[in-house]
Amino acid sequence: MLNFDESRFVGIQAGAVALAEPLDAAIADLLKKGATNLFFLGAGGAGVLMQPAAQLLQRNSAFPAFLENAAELMAVDSSNLGADSIVVIPSLSGTTKEALEVNAFAQAKGATVIGLTGNEESPLARAVDVNFTNAAADDTSSESFYLQSLLLSLSILRHRGELADYDRVVSELELLPAQLLEVKRAFEGRAASLAQQFKDESYHIFTGAGASWTEAWYFATCILEEMQWIRTRPVHASDYFHGTLELVEGGVSVVLLKGEGPTRALAERVERFTPTVTDTFTVIDTADFELRGVSEDVRALVSHVLHATLLERFSAHLEVVRDHPLTTRRYYRRLDY
Repeated sequence: MLNFDESRFVGIQAGAVALAEPLDAAIADLLKKGATNLFFLGAGGAGVLMQPAAQLLQRNSAFPAFLENAAELMAVDSSNLGADSIVVIPSLSGTTKEALEVNAFAQAKGATVIGLTGNEESPLARAVDVNFTNAAADDTSSESFYLQSLLLSLSILRHRGELADYDRVVSELELLPAQLLEVKRAFEGRAASLAQQFKDESYHIFTGAGASWTEAWYFATCILEEMQWIRTRPVHASDYFHGTLELVEGGVSVVLLKGEGPTRALAERVERFTPTVTDTFTVIDTADFELRGVSEDVRALVSHVLHATLLERFSAHLEVVRDHPLTTRRYYRRLDY
C-alpha cells in the first residue's frame, strides 16, 4: 500500500483497544464515587470524533452525556458541569490551546477530567486527573480516538446495567485492528482510482448518517479543507433534503458514506435520489467489506471506524496525485489567531 506502514497501523489500533480494561476500571471508580453525568469537551476535529460515543450514551442510557465545543462551553458555561461530572478531553498533541483551557475550567468546577492523548509527556496529559495515551499520528488518530471513546461509553453502559454483553462486544473489537488492515488492502485500488478521478475537483458535498455522518464531517473539514484546501459541504443525510439538494446538478460531486445499522435507510434515500441529478456520485459502503468474527451489531457500532480507515487510503493517494502533502498548512499553528 502507498506510503503505509502496516505494523505501525495495527499496533496503534491495537493500543487503542488495549485501553478497554484501564478505561473500564477508571469509569467504574468514578461511577462508584457518585458521578452523575459526562461531558465530551474537545476542540476541532478531535472533539467532533467524540460524537458517536456521546450519541451512543444519549440514545441507549439514562446517564446524561453532553457533547460540547470546548471554546463555546467556556464562553457560556453549563449548569450541568460540576463536581460530579466526568469530563473527557481528546487531544492528539496534548497542546491544543482550547483543550488546556477547558481542562482548567472543568477542574475549577471540581469535575474529574480524563485525557485521551497521543503524547504522555504533553501539557494536557500532565494536567488532567486521569490520562490515557495511545501514541498515534494524524493518519491513524481517527480510528484510535473513535475506539477509545467507544470503549469509554460501552463501559458506562456496562456498569449501569444497560449493556448485557459487554465482554462479547469488547472481544469482537479486539479483532478489529487486523481486520481494518484487510479493509485497507481491499480498498487500495479503488482509493487510487478515486484520487485520480478527483485530483482536480474543486468542490464536494459529503454526506452520511449515524456515526458515519461524523466521519463525513471530519474528512470533509479536517482532511479535504484543512489538509488539501478543497472546498466541501458536509451535510447530514437527512438535512441533505432540506436545502443542499438544490445545489446538486450535473458535474457536482456528491460522496455518500453509507454505514450499517438503523440509520442506513437515511443514506439509502440519498442514494436513490442523487444519481437522478448528477453522474458524479460516489458511494463508500462499509457493508462491502468483510470483518471476520465481528457480529452485525458490532459492525453497526464501528461503521465510522471503517469509513475512517478507508478514507485514509484515499487521502494518501490524493496528496500524491495533487502534489499537496497532508502536512502543508497556510495558517494552522503558523499564525497567532
